[in-house]
Amino acid sequence: MSVQFQLYIDGQFEPGAASFGSINPATGQVWAQMPEARTDEVNRAVAAASRALSDPAWAGLTASARGKLLHKLADLVEKAAPRLAEIETHDTGKIIRETSSQIAYVAEYYRYYAGIADKLEGSHIPVDKPDMQVWLERQPVGVVAAIVPWNSQLFLSAVKVGPALAAGCTVVLKASEEAPGPLLEFAKLIHEAGFPAGVVNVITGFAAECGAVLSSHPDVDKVAFTGGPETARHIVANTSKNLAKVSLELGGKSPFIVFADTDIQSAVNAQVAAIFAASGQSCVAGSRLLVEASVKEQFLAMLVERVSRIQVGAPDDLATEYGPLCTERQLRHIEKIVANSVAQGAKVLAGGKALDRDGFYYAPTIIDCTGVENADSITTELFGPVLSVDTFSTEQEAIEKANSTAYGLAAGIFTTNLTRAHRVSKRVRSGIVWINTYRAVSPLVPFGGFGLSGHGREGGMSAALEYTTTKSVWLRTSDEPISDPFVMR
Repeated sequence: MSVQFQLYIDGQFEPGAASFGSINPATGQVWAQMPEARTDEVNRAVAAASRALSDPAWAGLTASARGKLLHKLADLVEKAAPRLAEIETHDTGKIIRETSSQIAYVAEYYRYYAGIADKLEGSHIPVDKPDMQVWLERQPVGVVAAIVPWNSQLFLSAVKVGPALAAGCTVVLKASEEAPGPLLEFAKLIHEAGFPAGVVNVITGFAAECGAVLSSHPDVDKVAFTGGPETARHIVANTSKNLAKVSLELGGKSPFIVFADTDIQSAVNAQVAAIFAASGQSCVAGSRLLVEASVKEQFLAMLVERVSRIQVGAPDDLATEYGPLCTERQLRHIEKIVANSVAQGAKVLAGGKALDRDGFYYAPTIIDCTGVENADSITTELFGPVLSVDTFSTEQEAIEKANSTAYGLAAGIFTTNLTRAHRVSKRVRSGIVWINTYRAVSPLVPFGGFGLSGHGREGGMSAALEYTTTKSVWLRTSDEPISDPFVMR
């Protein structure tokens, strides 16, 4: 008997219009039944969020009171982290050692935004009219459609739901139809924390009758989306109907730049983390290794040796370092792209094939694309455990190759030369630059990208401001009659 999850709409749990099976990527078998939201459920969720936006039960709360609710939610997330991690591991195939630590840290994001709730301050403007006082108020932008993918979904929802609630918005949170279990379980924590009905609604469903209806809904004021560029184009087109504010975090094809003066062993370990953690299914995956030619052979020899020792196994085993891909479709896509790259002259240094075991496992793969023109593994975001290798001889060449992509989310720079680190980090076109480290996050630090990696920022104070709108208030302080009603003041 598989587990049955439910939608959460207007403070109530319900089965949805239909249900569909969710597959455990480690076994290839259905492990749970997920509820499907269609047009009616989406409309009711948005209607509930719209009502809650002006209901005194939510709108009448002080900012400090909203912060207290977020603090309670943070405590509940921390307490429920083991259960949520187990569900995420079953549903996505991510290893338990990562889901456990990541979800526990998600609680810190809700604590951070709990603290920000009563610090979204307005300001006074010393206007150039002596009989006027003018001040600015920050108000909630309105109903937010938060649309997140399956990978790191509790984290990617926290950086949307946290600041939205801190600002006083209401939310319809759409989980991916691929592995939505963790967010549907998270809805129970929203309910337990005591948020008024309709403030947060959690649904899942497919594109036409769920995602498209939600993003184009006339009562949605902002869409916060994480996913791929193709889906983002549909969302932007949908929002032409409601003119909703949009923020997009769309992944990347991130360069990992290794200069000859770096600590090679440390850089090798960071490269393993950058591309093979989460089986490469990360928006910030450092999937393009650019290594200085003079240390290429040494670096690759050490990297291939370290990759050979990665512990592949069942994702719910604490000893496992590397699990399956989330879907069979993604596995087949990667097989095709790797084969195309090899056909163009790229050389496989490690992996390059699916593993002979149950589930959707693809071997940690390194492909040398040095000298290969327009190799698919360079130009395409694979969202998988495939590292392409290229070299450079000068700092300028490294920067040019790093920027030779339409994406611009993350970059890694490895060097012991401090002045070079400053120069290169400034010139690499990327929203996040890690120097001598990789894949580090904090609720205090914004992240987001340029180009096909989207626009807007999540995390930090800047994210909270994205969920507010500014109201200008004018107060005339003079008791004298208005002199000329036909002249603008």
